[in-house]
Amino acid sequence: MQNKGLVKFIAILFALVSIYQLSFTFVTNHYENKAKDFAKGDLTKESRYLDSIAGEKVFIGQTFEEVRSKQIKKGLDLEGGVNVMLQISIKDVLKSLANNSNNAVFNKALADAENVRGGNETYLNAFFTAFENESKGTVKLSSADIFSNRILPEVNISMTDAQVKTVLEKKVKEAVESAYIVIRERIDEFGTTSPTIQLVGDSGRILVELPGAKDIDRIKNLLQSTAQLEFWETYKVDELADFMLAANEVLKTKVSVPTQAKDTTAIAKEATDADKLLTGVSKDSTSTQTEDRGPLLNLMLGFGQQGTPIIGYFNTSDVEKVNEYLADPQVRSLLTGQNRYARFAWQKVKKGETVAQLLALKGNAGNVAPISGDVVTQARDDYDQMTGKPVVSMQMNATGAKAWEELTGKAHAQQSNIAIVLDNVVYSAPGVTTGAIAGGSSSISGDFTVEETKDLANILKAGKLPASADIISSEIVGPSLGQAAIDAGLMSSIAGLLIIAAWMLFFYGKAGWYAIIALAVNLLFLFAIFTGFGFVLTLPGIAGIVLTIGTAVDTNILIYERAKESLRAGHTGEESVKHAFSWDGAMSAIVDANVTTALTGIVLVIFGTGPIKGFAVTLLIGIATSLFTAIVITRVLVDRAVRKNKDLAFTTGITKNWFTNMNFDFIGKKKASYIISSITMIACIASIFINGMNMGTDFVGGRTFLVKFDKPIDAAIVSEELSDAFDSNVEAKVFGNASQIKITTKYRVEEDGANVDKEVNEVLFANLKKHLPADLTYEQFVNTYEGKTIGVLQASKVGPTVAKDVKTNAYWAVVGSLAIVFIYLALSFRKWQYSLGAVAAVAHDVIFVLGVYSFFYRWAPFNMEVDQSFVAALLTVIGYSLNDTVIVFDRVREYIKGKTEGTFVEVVNQSINTTLSRTFNTSATIIVVLLIMFIFGGDSLRGFVFAMLIGIGVGTYSSLFISTPILVDTVQKSVERERAEARAKAQEEEEQNSEIV
Repeated sequence: MQNKGLVKFIAILFALVSIYQLSFTFVTNHYENKAKDFAKGDLTKESRYLDSIAGEKVFIGQTFEEVRSKQIKKGLDLEGGVNVMLQISIKDVLKSLANNSNNAVFNKALADAENVRGGNETYLNAFFTAFENESKGTVKLSSADIFSNRILPEVNISMTDAQVKTVLEKKVKEAVESAYIVIRERIDEFGTTSPTIQLVGDSGRILVELPGAKDIDRIKNLLQSTAQLEFWETYKVDELADFMLAANEVLKTKVSVPTQAKDTTAIAKEATDADKLLTGVSKDSTSTQTEDRGPLLNLMLGFGQQGTPIIGYFNTSDVEKVNEYLADPQVRSLLTGQNRYARFAWQKVKKGETVAQLLALKGNAGNVAPISGDVVTQARDDYDQMTGKPVVSMQMNATGAKAWEELTGKAHAQQSNIAIVLDNVVYSAPGVTTGAIAGGSSSISGDFTVEETKDLANILKAGKLPASADIISSEIVGPSLGQAAIDAGLMSSIAGLLIIAAWMLFFYGKAGWYAIIALAVNLLFLFAIFTGFGFVLTLPGIAGIVLTIGTAVDTNILIYERAKESLRAGHTGEESVKHAFSWDGAMSAIVDANVTTALTGIVLVIFGTGPIKGFAVTLLIGIATSLFTAIVITRVLVDRAVRKNKDLAFTTGITKNWFTNMNFDFIGKKKASYIISSITMIACIASIFINGMNMGTDFVGGRTFLVKFDKPIDAAIVSEELSDAFDSNVEAKVFGNASQIKITTKYRVEEDGANVDKEVNEVLFANLKKHLPADLTYEQFVNTYEGKTIGVLQASKVGPTVAKDVKTNAYWAVVGSLAIVFIYLALSFRKWQYSLGAVAAVAHDVIFVLGVYSFFYRWAPFNMEVDQSFVAALLTVIGYSLNDTVIVFDRVREYIKGKTEGTFVEVVNQSINTTLSRTFNTSATIIVVLLIMFIFGGDSLRGFVFAMLIGIGVGTYSSLFISTPILVDTVQKSVERERAEARAKAQEEEEQNSEIV
C-alpha cells in the first residue's frame, strides 16, 4: 500500500471532522434534557426554556440555535410531526391563464385530463393529450377564446399549439414556484424546527415536512389556504327575505323533501318577528319544528335579526345542500336588477359549533371584489383596543387606501356592512359607524384565538397562492410513537453490532478486532456524513444502518478469506495480505458486488419517496463508508500487525479448518433444484393470482389511522361500527398489542381539503368515543403531543393520483434495477449468460417473497402489506442476491482465466466451494441481525424486515442452486470450446518454440 502516511493523515482528519460534526448532536441533546428536567413534563415551559437560551453561546462560540440546526435531523417516524404532499392545482392555473374561458373543447380537456393521465405523467401533459383528442385539430390553443387573451399577452392567434405549449409550461412552472415561495414563507413564520419544503420534480407537487408539529387541523388550514382576500358590501336580511321565500316556493315544485325536525334552541335567542312568521319560534322557545315548510325553509333554523347581514341560520351539515338550492338556475332567476349579481357566502364556523350563518355579498357583472388582498402591504396579529380581543391589523398601499375610503364611505351612507372574505369564507362583517375610513388601516375582527390571528396574519403577509393547494397525501406521527421507534432501532442496532463483533472474533481471531475497529469507524463516518449534509434519519434509515452493520463486514470477510487461501498456498503473511487487497485477489469481487448493490440503491433514490429514499441514501452512504474503512482502515491495521511479525492467521483454533477442502457437487443437484424451485414458483404464482396481495394504501389509496385504546378491544367490532359510520368498508387489525388497532378506509379519499379531513376525523372520534376514556376530547384524540398514550398515534392519507404514481414508480424501480444490473454484469463479465443467471436467480427470489406474502398475510400476527417499504425491502433482496451471485461468478471468471484444470462444471463447483466460507459468514451475520430487528425492531418494522429476512434466505439458496446451474446450461459449450481452442493454441505455440530451440 503506497503513500501510507498520507492515507493515515486523511483517515485521522476525516475521523476528527466526523467527531466534530457529531458533537452538535450531543450538545443539543444535553440542553434538551436539561429543559425536560426543568419543565417536569410541562411542554410550554420546556419550549420557553429552549427559546430563552436560543441566543446564548453554548459551544465553541456558537449559539444554541446554531448548534441545534447542525444536529442529526430526525424524520417524522422518529420525532413525530406532519408530512404532507400538496398538489398545486394546475387545472386552476390553466383556467386562470385562459381567463376562465367558456370554450367547450378547452373545458372538456380540463375535465378529461385527470382520467387520461398515466402514472407519473404531469397534469399539464395529460391536458395537452386530452385537448388534442377533443379538438381533433379543429381548435387551437391560441384561439381568441382560450389562451390568446389579455391575461396571456405572450400568446397570439397565429401561434402553433407547440409554441403555446412552451409558453404554458413556463407559466405553470412559474406558478408552482410562486406557490412554493408562499408556502415556505408561511412555514418560516409558523416557527417549526428544521422544516423540509421541496418541489417534487415538475409534477406541481410540494413536499412539506414539519418535525415536532402537533396541531394537525391548524397546520392543514395554514398550508391549504389560498389567501384570496376580498372586501365586499353585504345585503341586509330585510333586502333578501322575500327572495328566500320565493326561492322556497320554486324549490317546492322541483324538490321532494321529507319533513325534518330541527332543534332551534341554538338560535332561539336570535329569533325575530320574521322568524316567528316562518317558524313559529319565539325567542324563549326550545321547541322542535316538524311541519313541512318547503325544501329551503325546512333546512333553515331561522332568519337573522332585522338590519343585520345574516340572511339565515342553518346546520353545518346542510351547508352543501343549501348551496345547491341557491345555485339552481331557476332560483337565481328570481334575483333581478342589481340583486342579480348577489353572491352567497358563509360565516367562518368555530370549532365545536354546529350552526352556520349565511350572508349575501353585493356582487357585480365582472365578479371582481371592490378591494382584494393584493393591496395589503402589512398584516400583524394584534388586540382590539376597545374589547381586548385578538384581531388582525392590516395596512394597505395608496391604491388600496383610496378604495378602502370609498368603500367604507359608501357602506356608511347605505348603512350596510363590509364582509372581509378569505377563500370564500366570511371572517367578519362589521358595520361602518364612523364614516369613510382614510389612511388604509383596517382590521379583521371575529371570535378569534391568539393562534388563529397569528396564522391569519402569517397567511396575509406571505401572500396568496396562485392556485388552490390540496393535500393529496399526508402522514401524521405522534412523538411517543417516534420515541418507541428510536428505542427499538437502538436496541436492534446495538444487539446486531455486538453479535457481529462476537462472531468476527470467534471466526477470525485477532484479525476480527481490526474488522470491528473498521466497523466502528464506519459508523462514525456514516453518522457524520448524515449530519454534515443534512440528511434526515428515518426508521427505514435505521434499518439501513443495521443492514450496513451486517454488510460492512462482508468486504472484510472477502479480504480475510483471500488472505487465508494465500497463506494455505504457502505465501508469507505480507504476500498474502498484499494479494488479498489486490484486484486479482478480493478487489474485483468487492467492486462488482458493491456496484450491483449500489445500482439498486440508486434506483430507489430515483423512484422512492420520503422514508424509502432515506433508506436508499443510508444504504448508499453505508456502501461508500464500508468500502473506505475496509480497504483503508483495515489495511493499515493488518499491515501494521504483519510488519510487527504478529501471528495473523485470520482464523482461530476452532475455525481453522472450517470450509476447507469442500467438494460438494452443487451442479450435480441442478435437476433436483430445478424441480423444487419450479414447484415452488408455480405455488407462489398461483397464490398471487388466487389470494392476491395485501396492497397498502401507498398503492391503492386510502386513509390509515393507528389508534391506541386504554384497554384491549375487538378489531372486528371496530371494523363493523366504522363501516356503518363511513358507509364503506373499513378494515381494522390489531397492530402490536390488543389495545392498538390499525384502521384503513377509502372513505372520501378522493376529496381534498382540510374540512374533509377534519370531518373524517370527527366521524372517527364520534364512533370510537364509547371505547375511549370519557374525558378524552376531540383535540386530544386527533392531535399529537409528547407522552400521548391514547388516541391517534399515527395517521396517513394517500390520494388516488399519488397511489397511481407510487405504483408506477415501484414497477419501474424493480424492472429498472434488474435491467441496469443485467447490462452491468454483461459488460463486466463480457458474456450475457452471466447476467441471465444472476437475473433469473433474482426473479426467483422476488416471486418467492411475493408468494410468501400472498399466502400468509391473512394469518400473520404482524403487518404484511405491500407498500413502499416492502418495495425497498424487495430491492434490498435483489441487491443482496446479486451480490452473492457475483462473488461466485467472479471466482468462476478468475479460475477460467487462470487456466484451472477440469471441465467447466468442475470449475463452477470449485468456485462455489471455495467461496462457501464467505457465503456462510455473510449470510449468517445478516440473517442474525435481521432476526434481532424482527424481534426487537418494533411493529412498524416487522413486515419490512420479514421481507428482507426471507429474501436473503432464499437469495443464498438461489445463488448456489439457481444462478450457477443456469450459467452452466447456457454457457458451458461456448466456454469449453474457447478453452479447447486456447489449449490448442498454447500447445501449438509450445511446439513452435520447441522447433526453434
